[in-house]
Amino acid sequence: MPTALTSWADGPAESAIVAFVERVTTPGGSDFVEPADRVAVFDNDGTLWCEKPMPIQLDFIIQRLADLAAADPVLRTRQPWQAAGEHDFAWFGAAMVEHYRGDDTNLTLLMNAVTAAFDTLSVEDYQTRVLEFFAHAAHPTLHRPYRGCGYRPMVELLGYLGDRGFTTYIASGGDRDFMRPIAGTLYGVPPERIIGSAVGLTYRDRGEDSDLVYKAAMDFFDEGPEKPIRIWSRIGRRPILAVGNSNGDLPMLSYTSAQHRPTLPILVAHDDTEREFAYTAGAEEVLARAQRLGWTMVSMKNDWLDIFAPA
Repeated sequence: MPTALTSWADGPAESAIVAFVERVTTPGGSDFVEPADRVAVFDNDGTLWCEKPMPIQLDFIIQRLADLAAADPVLRTRQPWQAAGEHDFAWFGAAMVEHYRGDDTNLTLLMNAVTAAFDTLSVEDYQTRVLEFFAHAAHPTLHRPYRGCGYRPMVELLGYLGDRGFTTYIASGGDRDFMRPIAGTLYGVPPERIIGSAVGLTYRDRGEDSDLVYKAAMDFFDEGPEKPIRIWSRIGRRPILAVGNSNGDLPMLSYTSAQHRPTLPILVAHDDTEREFAYTAGAEEVLARAQRLGWTMVSMKNDWLDIFAPA
């Protein structure tokens, strides 16, 4: 893993990160933090990898829903199977933006469809499907493999922190079992440090053969206020550094910053129309909070020399 911030431009964001890390890792300093408490949490979609024109996992899900719609005429007349079968990606994108603005009507339809789509599938079979997807799928407009859509500066930041005694976690609204098979390769983060949404599981005992299979119900959706809850449940420590990019990350960033010790909440701003995308939809609230409280803002346009690693 990289241990230097070579893809970061000299500027306030990079300086804030380096200064903070030096403060909390300098023995004898007034702000020194023991390695065990150097916990950093990162959102995934839009923070570690590209989320437009839709989150990568959503493309994976749409393919599955389209297959189900093709086999069932009834599903082809219902959402979200209809949108999947008609390649109406705008419907899915709108559902996510509506969610970030507080309206979960269509997201609920989508989540119910997702749980049904993988009902009774074993965790190993699901992992195989994820790996097959990443072996072949590519971004529809950037024209690069999805496995090459991770943000190079963020991968460097993960390595930089790890080299300085931090333990890094991914705390995402995305499915933890979708991220686990590829997070090690993309980010150097092992599966046991992935905190994400989860479909319910059940143990299946068939004599000499037993496994874990998914059931048609969500266990929890790791977004918004649920993020701090899952972080504490999994880690048992409050992070001192957190990185996000949307309103769904606001509770995680606030939970990190509200401490009587050094903290570094970081917000990634998508403002590069040429190399990635420029948008604020679904991030209005967190942007206002970050500006008001003086959180570290990362401009993809100004603070990152490269966005992606060479294809």
